[in-house]
Amino acid sequence: MTMKEPEKDPAQMRRGYTTGANATAATKAALLALITQEAVEQVDILLPIGETITFHMESCEFDEQRATCGVIKDAGDDPDATHGALICSEVSWLPGHGEVELDGGIGVGRMTKPGLPVPVGEAAINPVPRRMLRKVVAEVCNEYGIDRSVRVVISVPDGVEIAKKTLNERLGIIGGISILGTKGIVVPFSTAAYQASVVQAIKVARATGCEHLVLTTGGSSEKYAMRLYPELPQEAFIQMGDFVGFSLRHAKRQGASKVSLVGMMGKFSKIAQGVMMVHSKSAPVDFNFLAEIAADCGAPQELLEEVRGANTASQVGDLLHGIGNGIFFEKLCRHACRHSLHEIGGGLWVETVLTTMKGELLGRGAIDERDTRDRDRG
Repeated sequence: MTMKEPEKDPAQMRRGYTTGANATAATKAALLALITQEAVEQVDILLPIGETITFHMESCEFDEQRATCGVIKDAGDDPDATHGALICSEVSWLPGHGEVELDGGIGVGRMTKPGLPVPVGEAAINPVPRRMLRKVVAEVCNEYGIDRSVRVVISVPDGVEIAKKTLNERLGIIGGISILGTKGIVVPFSTAAYQASVVQAIKVARATGCEHLVLTTGGSSEKYAMRLYPELPQEAFIQMGDFVGFSLRHAKRQGASKVSLVGMMGKFSKIAQGVMMVHSKSAPVDFNFLAEIAADCGAPQELLEEVRGANTASQVGDLLHGIGNGIFFEKLCRHACRHSLHEIGGGLWVETVLTTMKGELLGRGAIDERDTRDRDRG
């Protein structure tokens, strides 16, 4: 029998480096190769967090007019789609003095929708990597006394395939991946990184005119949600993961008027309890609470005992679904709505939709912020 490897302690997990940091390192090496006409094997760059890191080149080619260097991205122990990708930079001379022209080549996406920090039509190279690239070019040129304009083209040969594993296309980033990073490092299982992606998705949805946002906990619930709201554009569907309260606050902050939460019993039972961060380790499911709702819905005493002794919220859902008690799920949904509105101080129409793993509707309920008095107090 194969023994399961123990899970790593997050504090001991190896960090990696962003696509922006790798692109900057490749650019510095390429510019040095272009200036010196010598192959460059490694360079040091200063990350936004103030650390100097050495990057080793995977490739380096040059002639008198241009040079191209590549770095293999190391994402550390983070489950990053771009881990192991080759990040390349081609640097060439332009007419003029002191200007830096940035663009994306093969495998770097291009912006086609508003709402992101890069204008429509430009390469998907985010603001911090852009500043890093411009700064490293200026520093190298100053060091060698060069007063020429430079063109930098970042490419990722496998970027088109890698992008299929991301949400880029939904965000309007077409043709490849984004060159990202605000600190230069990738923290394993980064909460901040996931939250940033949620905020980005909400901004895109609002910038493309979505008033009604649908927040789901993952891919399965999102597929069901898309069938439930076929009239909504793809941008309206946002995978919030475990960050319920965070996502609701940003939906309100960005001016959405309606939010639907779509998910399953496990995480949504916690929302109904008032837990707005629904990671499996965040808080236990309160089975006594679920039994109280079941009792209010007329469930028989023997079933209430089964609810109190259940192992999972999904098991409770199966029990109530099995006797056809749809009122239980409606009440649970309205509890989740009330706590969601309380979390953000009102201001939205909030709906909760409960579904099974197989995509069957268990129940739904909604409360309009213009009337937060729950009409179903029984």
